[in-house]
Amino acid sequence: MNKLFFMKGANRLYIRGNLFKFVLPESKSNIMIAKSYFIFFLSALLFLSSCSTKKKVLTSGSRSSSGSVLTDASSARGKTFSGSRLDNYASLLNVNTKKLNPQLYSFIDDWMGIPHRMGGQTKSGVDCSGFVNLLYIEVYKGNLPRTSRDMEGIVKRKKPEKLEEGDLVFFSFGKKGIDHVGVYLHNNKFVHVSTRKGVIISDLTDSWYAKTFVDAGSPKI
Repeated sequence: MNKLFFMKGANRLYIRGNLFKFVLPESKSNIMIAKSYFIFFLSALLFLSSCSTKKKVLTSGSRSSSGSVLTDASSARGKTFSGSRLDNYASLLNVNTKKLNPQLYSFIDDWMGIPHRMGGQTKSGVDCSGFVNLLYIEVYKGNLPRTSRDMEGIVKRKKPEKLEEGDLVFFSFGKKGIDHVGVYLHNNKFVHVSTRKGVIISDLTDSWYAKTFVDAGSPKI
C-alpha cells in the first residue's frame, strides 16, 4: 500500500512516499510548492489504485445503471426489468440466479448494445464470430476459430432441447452454409450480434431465428 506524508519541522518541509523523499527549506513559496506536489502525488496514487482495481463480477446484489436487459425476444415484450443485473438476466431467461455463470453475464452486460461491424472485435464494433471469440477467451479461457463456419466444424452437435449455457448456435441465411453464430443461454435464449441492433439477446423460437437455425453444439476446446 502506497503512503504519502507531508510534514513541517525543524525549519524544513518533508514530502515522503515509499519511493521518494523531498526536503525543502521552509518558506512561503516552498510551502506552496510542497502542497502542490502533495496534491499531485496524492491524485496520481488515487488514479493508479483505481486502474488496478479488479473487474467486478455480477452478483445478485449488483445494480445496473438502467435496470434493463437489451432483448428482442417476443417473450419479453412489455416486460420490465428493475432488479439487479444478474436478477434481470435470470428473469429474462426464466431461471434461478444460481444457474447463471456470473462471469458470463458480466461479459454480456459489458458488451450489451455494442454495434455490429464486419470484421470488428472491439467496442467500436464487433461481428458475430468476433464477439463469440472474445467471450470464449474471457469466460471459458478457450480459443475458437475466427469464422462462424469454422466454429461449426469443431462442435459436438446437440439437439436444441439438449443445449446448455455456453453452447454455440448456428444460422444460415441462404445457400452458402453457416452465416451467423451466437452463444446459447437458457430456455431458447441466446446472445449474439444483430446487424441492426448490435449485441442483443434473442429467442430461437421466434420466427426469423427458428427459420434460419441450422445447427448447435458444444465446441471442442
